[in-house]
Amino acid sequence: MKHVPMLPRWLVTAFWLALVALVATPLVPATPANAQASAPTAAGAIPPVFVIPLKGAIGPASASFIERGMARARDAGAQLIVLEMDTPGGLDLSMREIIQGILASPVPVAGYVYPGGARAASAGTYILYASHIAAMAPGTNLGAASPVQIGIGGPQKPEATPASAPAGAPPQDTMERKQMHDASAYIRGLAQLRGRNAEWGERAVREAVSLSASEAVAQKVADLIAPDLPALLRAVDGKHIQAAGVDRVLRTAQAPVQMLEPDWRDSFLEVITDPSVALILMMAGIYGLIFEFSTPGMVVPGIGGAICLLLALFALHMLPVSYAGLGLIALGIGCMVAELYLPTFGALGVGGIIAFIFGAVMLIDTNVPGFGIPLWLIGSLALASAVFLFAVWSLLWRARRMPAINGGDAMIGTPGVILDDLQEDGWAEVRGERWRVHSARPLARGEPVLVIGRNGLLLEVRALHASGTTAGPIPPSTQGA
Repeated sequence: MKHVPMLPRWLVTAFWLALVALVATPLVPATPANAQASAPTAAGAIPPVFVIPLKGAIGPASASFIERGMARARDAGAQLIVLEMDTPGGLDLSMREIIQGILASPVPVAGYVYPGGARAASAGTYILYASHIAAMAPGTNLGAASPVQIGIGGPQKPEATPASAPAGAPPQDTMERKQMHDASAYIRGLAQLRGRNAEWGERAVREAVSLSASEAVAQKVADLIAPDLPALLRAVDGKHIQAAGVDRVLRTAQAPVQMLEPDWRDSFLEVITDPSVALILMMAGIYGLIFEFSTPGMVVPGIGGAICLLLALFALHMLPVSYAGLGLIALGIGCMVAELYLPTFGALGVGGIIAFIFGAVMLIDTNVPGFGIPLWLIGSLALASAVFLFAVWSLLWRARRMPAINGGDAMIGTPGVILDDLQEDGWAEVRGERWRVHSARPLARGEPVLVIGRNGLLLEVRALHASGTTAGPIPPSTQGA
């Protein structure tokens, strides 16, 4: 095996220093507006209004971005935070982190479903209920806040419907009832805290109903309708808000607006916490480490594999992961690797692919939209593993059928030259080496010969012209060692 040289130490050190500097320094430079937002509000100036977008499925990246945005608005002395929402819902844990931040915020928060056609469904409805001000743009809607069934084990055997349940209500098992009661109590508490329609909030949870913007205002679920952000700021100007036990009067009509956008860290966190990306990173990390261990000295696969694996574990730590699925994935990859070293004739490889498929399907322990692993990706990864195993099997089979290139049999069929006249035993040069040789008939010095057998350190030769051919291997002698 050819030795692959190690990378220079200075190059590895420079790489890690550059990586640390990249992580420690934000990728997006501070604009003048951002610099203004970072400084405390000057005396006599109108406090700014911070706008934080909440788009797409709510997950760990969304919660982290909103929490840091609210902390930044508080440090800048903002008078109002506007959450621009357009979300189909998300993870319960991330939703509760956002709501806890809103309830503890000394800066009032206005939930604003914007633009037209946007929605605040499922977890978005809870966040809108928790906001100090609930506003919607024309053509938006909210609702459908029923808790999503957790797990992938399929429907369980339903228990008898309680006598207190309405007629025609579908039967529910114990876990579903617990989730439903918990979600109902949670949204009812938020409605009572903000003085909103608690009865409709419970219906949104239990019956998955929805409302348009005008219906939401009419039923006191939302506070107002505003076609755009300036209209919203004019509508809430002069409004008295109590936040974290302190009464505030908003002066937002002429207030400066600071728009916050996710920086590279938020975007990076959003990418790696996608379950599909986390699964790909985990496979790339494991295969990279396996390649490094099987071919020591390559360095790059080992470093890349370790980075990918750590990123995948970090992402999976923030996601609702089924440990049974994670174990099946590890078992599947282990079986596929063992197939390369054990003569199981494909049994371990096929079993590993099956275990990987089941594990990938079970990996994410929730059915929340936007947090599942698509079946096409699982099939593609399984197919790629199968193609890899098939390629390795083909190479191993071809190597098994190839003639030996080392050991005693490798000398058979090799040409040489007689160094001295010999009667039976003498010396010859074979492959640039001096070998003691034996011939059945006398050979002259300088005569070309062909090795036809080997007995320890003694080679059996015969004249090259006597073999009848000048190329191709000669059948081995029965005198082999």
